[in-house]
Amino acid sequence: MDVIVFLTFALTAVVCAANMILQRHPISSAISLIGVMGSLAVLYLLLGAEFLAAVQVIVYAGAIMVLFVFVIMLLNAEAEQKTGQSLVARYVGIPALLVFLALLGLLIRALAPASRQVVFGGFTGGTPLAVGRTLFTEYLLPFEVTSILILVAILGAIVLARKEAD
Repeated sequence: MDVIVFLTFALTAVVCAANMILQRHPISSAISLIGVMGSLAVLYLLLGAEFLAAVQVIVYAGAIMVLFVFVIMLLNAEAEQKTGQSLVARYVGIPALLVFLALLGLLIRALAPASRQVVFGGFTGGTPLAVGRTLFTEYLLPFEVTSILILVAILGAIVLARKEAD
């Protein structure tokens, strides 16, 4: 059952990521990014990281996406115009990309030792208490700097929006 759920949401994440890249309208790309973030949250749940899944939904699919959509609306971004070079990209660029990815995969497979296997240990540091303790003791300065940067970004967005309204 876990394998079916994993494959379903992994495929959903890949399809949403491809849709995000291929969309010409920025709002459609932002909605696809929300799909990617939601799929990743389900994958975190499958790994047993409930706290990380909740943070993924609240912070990334919620707050960060609201900021992205706000900036898109503030810039009045429209759909990207099609160019005449799409035929060149279709008949030369896409096959070249596929050949490059195939060669890269072969190179990685040749360089990676076959005996290397990942073994997961019993890591218990992912609890909300442990994350909070680490965040507010060892990483207090980066946490505060990040909060100040977010505050400056919010104030800058308010100033830009106010000038537009006046």
